[in-house]
Amino acid sequence: MKYAILVGDGMADFPVESLGGRTPLQAARTPWMDHIASRGILGLVRTIPEGFSPGSDIANLVILGYDPAVHYTGRGPLEAASMGVELSPGDVAFRCNLVHLSLEEPKPRMVDFTSGHIDTEKARALLQALDKATAEPDIRFYAGVSYRHLMVWKHGPMRLKTVPPHDITGQEIEAYLPQGQGAHRLVKLMQHSQEFLKSQPIVELLAEHGTCPPNSIWPWGQGVAPCLEPASRRLGIKAAMITAVDLLKGLGRYAGFRILNVPGATGYLDTDYSAKGRYALEALGEGEDLVFVHVEAPDEASHQGSLEEKIKAIESFDQEVVGQVLQGIKAWEEWAVLVLPDHATPLCLKTHSSGPVPFAMLSSKGESGGREGFNEEAAARSARGVLDGREILERFVKGRW
Repeated sequence: MKYAILVGDGMADFPVESLGGRTPLQAARTPWMDHIASRGILGLVRTIPEGFSPGSDIANLVILGYDPAVHYTGRGPLEAASMGVELSPGDVAFRCNLVHLSLEEPKPRMVDFTSGHIDTEKARALLQALDKATAEPDIRFYAGVSYRHLMVWKHGPMRLKTVPPHDITGQEIEAYLPQGQGAHRLVKLMQHSQEFLKSQPIVELLAEHGTCPPNSIWPWGQGVAPCLEPASRRLGIKAAMITAVDLLKGLGRYAGFRILNVPGATGYLDTDYSAKGRYALEALGEGEDLVFVHVEAPDEASHQGSLEEKIKAIESFDQEVVGQVLQGIKAWEEWAVLVLPDHATPLCLKTHSSGPVPFAMLSSKGESGGREGFNEEAAARSARGVLDGREILERFVKGRW
């Protein structure tokens, strides 16, 4: 049996007035997802349990069958695992963005949480230099991809509140600065980064070219290393994951998945969708039982508030990932394909929301659906109720619908 889980990050949305009250999923041309929904199983799944923030960390942890109330410690340690940074007991890992703030204003605002999607090579040089320039023996910086990096605080504080920078685009930052144990030191570290970055030739060069150069770090998503039983072992399968996002790579490693690095996969709107679909089929051909493909682009478009880019990303995901995998997986006698967003990212909010999202599953065991397309409204009409996301992986693999 061959399985494929295809996740379009943040695809789900609210009705959009300019689309006549339709959502982007309803407006986009998605023949392959519609095919799965109309001929297979369609419904709603809750990927964000009550009481948890609607982040990709929580949502994908749930999709992989883990209870965040038991297993979630923070986003930072998942990204550390992806980067090969080993955490000792008591080490606290933070996701660390390079951001652009309006520091010249009396009350600084979050202008761009991506620093103009800074080039990875330039960002790496800045993080490495910042690490050397920070005279804090218990704090280290590790360079990641583009604006997404890591900070580790040895024996750091856990009773600390931080806010994701993508949640406060355009807003004044004062109310969203770190609060709680260790907050004062963290704010001083951010101020140190601001002094350091403004003197860097790379930053000056980017500013001359009219981009939003990084002028501060923004630590968030802190946590200690979690203890997870690999999902692959729990279900008795060999599994691989394809994603360009460190968070997902780290979670995949904890879940016992082989991480496949795909050339051209950027975690952004310019990602190579076709290569992701091709590598997924190759992984199944090389002996993997299950492949998990994650595409970040719809979520990135939503954070920017770009309806045009979101529809474009959904259509590319449908054609080049879902369509390619669905056609290719039929080379095996027994197969199943599951497609879903990890969470909704409404354009009007420019950030995540916690409501249930649509899912659709089709397998070689036969058709069982009606004639609905893949979208939020059609899924809500399903008589199945709302599935607990912590059950979806096991139900999918074991065929217990």
